[in-house]
Amino acid sequence: MEQIIKSLQLNLIKDNRYMYIIDGLKNTMIITIFATLLGIFLGLIVALVRTTYDNTKKLKVLNAICNLYITVIRGTPVVIQLMILFFCIFTSRNVSGVMIAIIGFGINSGAYVAEVFRSGLMSIDNGQMEAGRSLGLSYLDTMKFIIIPQAFKVVLPTLGNEFIVLIKETSVAGYVAVQDLTKGGDIIRSRTYDAWTPLLIVAGIYLFLTCVFSAFVKKLEINLRKNERKD
Repeated sequence: MEQIIKSLQLNLIKDNRYMYIIDGLKNTMIITIFATLLGIFLGLIVALVRTTYDNTKKLKVLNAICNLYITVIRGTPVVIQLMILFFCIFTSRNVSGVMIAIIGFGINSGAYVAEVFRSGLMSIDNGQMEAGRSLGLSYLDTMKFIIIPQAFKVVLPTLGNEFIVLIKETSVAGYVAVQDLTKGGDIIRSRTYDAWTPLLIVAGIYLFLTCVFSAFVKKLEINLRKNERKD
């Protein structure tokens, strides 16, 4: 027990090293939240384009671009995508590492969210579209006011899981000079030459965050099922 206390003092208390963990956690959450929002935005657009093409055979060029986007992003590691953004595209360094990480993870997430949204849109009965058109609504208005709200409700738990996945995926943000939670633990390790304690602390924080948000998603799914029964 005494050894554990000494280890915690060395890795956290001395020289206020706990701030590396706090600052890293803050950056991790910022990247995760905004990357999720960007991923949802991109994913919804891509899903709408692909669904529109499947239903009407319109937007052929945009559909081809979306298919290419999904193929490339899902077929390459997110670390490589981050490094291309950091070392090749944003070479002027006028953009912060955190912003680059948000863009990189957001683009990566969008490719996966697109398929989630697409499956949600396709799960809505065709009669909903026919009902909207029979009421005089255009295709876009029918999608906007009838189809998308129902599809969003269907995929909401999956989007919550995507948020949880992103929390863990951001652990590679250190490759583009971002002090995320993992990098914070690594900095402490380099100061104290103690690998066990900082790594276990970081792992514990990731586990705690995952459990908390998983419980939230589970509760959300239960509430959605209750609302479906009431409907």
